[in-house]
Amino acid sequence: MHSLQIGLWVVVVLVALALIFDFINGFHDAANSIATVVSTGVLKPHQAVAFAAVFNVVALFVFQLKVATTIGKGTIDPGIVDHYVVFGALIGAISWNLITWYYGIPSSSSHALIGGLVGAGVAKAGSGALVWSGVGKTVAFILISPFLGFLLGSLLMIAVSWLFFRSTPARVDRWFRRLQLVSASLYSLGHGGNDAQKTMGIIWMLLIATGISATNEPIPVWVIVCCYLAMGFGTLFGGWRIVKTMGQKITKLKPVGGFCAETGGAITLFLATALGIPVSTTHTITGAIVGVGSTTSSRNVRWGVAGSIVWAWIFTIPASALIAAAAWWLGTLVL
Repeated sequence: MHSLQIGLWVVVVLVALALIFDFINGFHDAANSIATVVSTGVLKPHQAVAFAAVFNVVALFVFQLKVATTIGKGTIDPGIVDHYVVFGALIGAISWNLITWYYGIPSSSSHALIGGLVGAGVAKAGSGALVWSGVGKTVAFILISPFLGFLLGSLLMIAVSWLFFRSTPARVDRWFRRLQLVSASLYSLGHGGNDAQKTMGIIWMLLIATGISATNEPIPVWVIVCCYLAMGFGTLFGGWRIVKTMGQKITKLKPVGGFCAETGGAITLFLATALGIPVSTTHTITGAIVGVGSTTSSRNVRWGVAGSIVWAWIFTIPASALIAAAAWWLGTLVL
């Protein structure tokens, strides 16, 4: 269906809605980038969000757009996508993000968007609308990304403990307060690179569905720039409710632990983005923080808090899918 038939205003509204999702994504997931660096006292909150926002946008120059391609063409059949499906997917993702932000639960914006696409797609065309290979990769990384974050975070913590075995705690703290700026910048870079591309993918999907872009054309430059900027601005306004959960409630972090968690998380994000997999930054950094905390003693990890976060992960895709299906139906009535 061509955009002139549905009204250009609908396309403009949906692009704006997608950028609002991108802003909320940055706002909701800012905690993933800054919680460790704030909780260790290396940066003040307002410094940390500005620092993270800059590197979210710098990611524009670093990563290929493989994640955007997975979202745009590898989650649901592009042939069934129309403005109703995009509307339903965005409302489902935004609603779940706001619900979890309100309760301070670090859920995944990525999986909220995937759930939204799945819910709206199935509501329109049944389960045959799903591209199972793309959905399967995303679902698999619900387990793989926190495990990889956990493994890398704990291994880095063990390696650092061996390397600095003879150093005084004050010297270690001084070194890692500086190094944590490097690890935080890398994590924010990976966060921007993976997450901003998800919104690019859904806008691209809309432009193709409405005939504004052809399937063989690249993502328009204005879409890429707008998505990275919206993400950066969202991070700048930071979701403080989640910062406390991520930074202090799971385990107490020192600068050395913050460095190891951020570096382990950053490596995971860089790898997933290179493979074109829309991975959850929330799952990744949570796994890395738990990994760091568990290297000294499993009692250092508040497993009850970690468990409640895992339940939020499990519910994210079905909950956002359900909201999206209802929004798709509502969209067919009002758009």
